[in-house]
Amino acid sequence: MTAKKKYDLIVIGAGPGGYVAAIKAAQLGLSVACIDKDKELGGTCLRVGCIPSKALLESSELYREVNESFENHGIKSGKVTLDLPAMLDRKVKVVGQLTRGVAGLFKKNGITAYHGQARIVEPGRVEITAQGKKKERVEGDRILIATGSVSATLPGVDLDGDRVGTSTEALSYPEVPKHLVVIGAGYIGLELGSVWKRLGAKVTVLEFLDRILPGMDAEIAKEAYKVFRKQGIEFSLKTKVTGTTVKRSKVTIDCEGKDPIEADRVLVAVGRKPNTEDLGLEEVGIEVDNRGQIVVDDNFETGVKGIFAIGDVIRGPMLAHKAEDEGVACVEKMVTGYGHVNYDAIPGVAYTHPEIASVGKTEESLKEDGISYKKGIFPFMANGRALSLGDTEGKVKVLAHAQTDRILGVHIIGPRAGDLISEAVTAIEFGASSEDMGRLVHAHPTLSEALKEACLAAWDRPLNF
Repeated sequence: MTAKKKYDLIVIGAGPGGYVAAIKAAQLGLSVACIDKDKELGGTCLRVGCIPSKALLESSELYREVNESFENHGIKSGKVTLDLPAMLDRKVKVVGQLTRGVAGLFKKNGITAYHGQARIVEPGRVEITAQGKKKERVEGDRILIATGSVSATLPGVDLDGDRVGTSTEALSYPEVPKHLVVIGAGYIGLELGSVWKRLGAKVTVLEFLDRILPGMDAEIAKEAYKVFRKQGIEFSLKTKVTGTTVKRSKVTIDCEGKDPIEADRVLVAVGRKPNTEDLGLEEVGIEVDNRGQIVVDDNFETGVKGIFAIGDVIRGPMLAHKAEDEGVACVEKMVTGYGHVNYDAIPGVAYTHPEIASVGKTEESLKEDGISYKKGIFPFMANGRALSLGDTEGKVKVLAHAQTDRILGVHIIGPRAGDLISEAVTAIEFGASSEDMGRLVHAHPTLSEALKEACLAAWDRPLNF
């Protein structure tokens, strides 16, 4: 075992939460080590999650537009062919550029990176096991766990890393499947299902619940369901998958009370679970709840003094930007005593087409909590910019308090919803009312005017619908 090294903070995990926390800690004057089991920095999100999936979503959407939408703009492109290896290579290059960027930020901020499996042997001490190398031990005044999450699995569905796999495999299929079955109608399943549908696959989505996009505002999810079906994605709701069988290049999917389905590939997208295996949590006395998440207090500190946790391994939505903000808040609390995350202002986005974005309360949660509210809706078909883009499906939905008019939730399905939601996040963060947002001057013609008009609809009445 190599000699011990001492730091002010040891961060375990170099994903969005971990690397951002490490950078902020270094900026605040701490000596920082960051340990990740992979050689490339960036975690699941950057390497095999958010970034590569968005690269494929963008490429596949352009392919669809060339084949289906260009003629509407007076552009005749002739015969278009798919070069899948080139598309996948572009994805790899995008990921590589960003991982090198994180490494550059570590160097710029004086952060020491270690590669290998981290295990907490006692408070303030971490052991690193790297393949083919001697174990290394580092010490720190504080330890921050930011190891993210891994794909959840289903009983009876054995992942073989080829015909039956997770989102990781679905990012790199060597050919377009003739028939792809997606188990799970959440963000990940619908995004990657959309990618392969655009590229020519038949896509069938199996969902245990009676709706898609669980947790999202039901009215928006219902509209999304109609749009995806119109795009040709097939759905089987209220379907319980009981097992899969692989025979050569085919997969048979067994469902309770329904006929088996045969496919070329199966994507298991039934959610994610905390990645806490082999961290040594039990040995040092760190408590986890019945979902496997690490229990922390309002300072992100576990029950073991000096050991903290953020991101997917603790409560709350498993989102990269949530982890980033928790990383910053956690480190700021360590150093300054202050740090804050507003969990009512964390957006969620599905990067399908149209995009779907949400922040704050849903209509269902307001009813459940007995909060009186008013609703404003504005369709993109009445928005000049959307019409000029030829992208008019969807709407903006604003929920405001019935008495105070304060905006409680905003839900969007439509063009660039993932970008538009940021204005709604700002409104909720600063306690704006629907009147406030409706009176703001928005450039014309822009998609953001749809949000303004929805706010006007919640407060008084829209001007253009």
